[in-house]
Amino acid sequence: MGCWEGKHGPYLIAEIGGNHEGSFTYAQQLAELACKSGVDAVKFQIYTGDTLVSSVEDPDRNAHFKRFELEPKEYISLAKLCISHGVEFTASVWNMDALEWIDPYMKFYKIGSGDLTAYPILKRIASIGKPIILSTGLSTFEEVRDSVRYIQDENNIYKKKEYLALLQCTSMYPIPDEDVNLKVMDLFREEFSLTVGYSDHTIGTEAVEVAVAMGAEIIEMHFTDRREGQSFRDHKVSFTAEEIALLIDKIAKIVVLQGRREKRPTKSEIESEHIVSFRRAIYPNRDLKAGTILNNKMLCALRPNLGIDTRCYAKIIGRELKNKLSAFSQFSKNDLL
Repeated sequence: MGCWEGKHGPYLIAEIGGNHEGSFTYAQQLAELACKSGVDAVKFQIYTGDTLVSSVEDPDRNAHFKRFELEPKEYISLAKLCISHGVEFTASVWNMDALEWIDPYMKFYKIGSGDLTAYPILKRIASIGKPIILSTGLSTFEEVRDSVRYIQDENNIYKKKEYLALLQCTSMYPIPDEDVNLKVMDLFREEFSLTVGYSDHTIGTEAVEVAVAMGAEIIEMHFTDRREGQSFRDHKVSFTAEEIALLIDKIAKIVVLQGRREKRPTKSEIESEHIVSFRRAIYPNRDLKAGTILNNKMLCALRPNLGIDTRCYAKIIGRELKNKLSAFSQFSKNDLL
């Protein structure tokens, strides 16, 4: 997969998740719209209510997920739709029985925050050997560290950054700004040397834009066709196609502003000749005769930087003039004995 390089810089994932609310037709419409929005991947969640939530301990949530179930053939159809658009299909697979029929359509797997500590699921997916994106909502740093080690112990390939990515995430819908904690991305980079990104659950686009500016290599954002008139919670933290288009424009500007990891005069600085006009050189502050021994009182530092650079100031104090100098006119080392 390379190093998660997206068409526009960071790798962009449109998370449809449960926004289809159990309607295959609506899921198709959302997938089609997401593919055309310019993202790199479209993501779903694959589950059945009974393989995810206890019908005894939490019957209401079990019933909720049952209402949102799609059939295996429908997920495969969605995968083929995405692939036909040149967009990757991926999913959080919450039912391990589904791996057998969905794996041929998956180039990488997403493990959601709720499964970060589900070691049997980590073990099963790591055994496949495809790249994994791991969201880290709900967790302490120690839990993230332990899960990363567990995955890497199961399969050494996950020590490579192109095979394991960590997303800063907060598992609320929506989350307040003070709970976004984008600096956690810096912690992950320092501690793990893996690919790092951000999974968004905020209202608005600002958190994603800041995450991109802070170097997020992967951005996951929920996706919908509209927020108005929708009752399911995820719609209100979702981007629309129009918002993704605007985001891509902003990412292009952010990437340009970030530039390169090198410090040197830029093309605009060179072409404007500001290296000369903004910097200072050494000038005589009075007319000086040949044979004069230079001292501090005779010299000043002025723009433009013509003649002798001010960094040579100490080296010319005490030198004798070979030629006469006019006040405030440039001179060179050839004027010195």
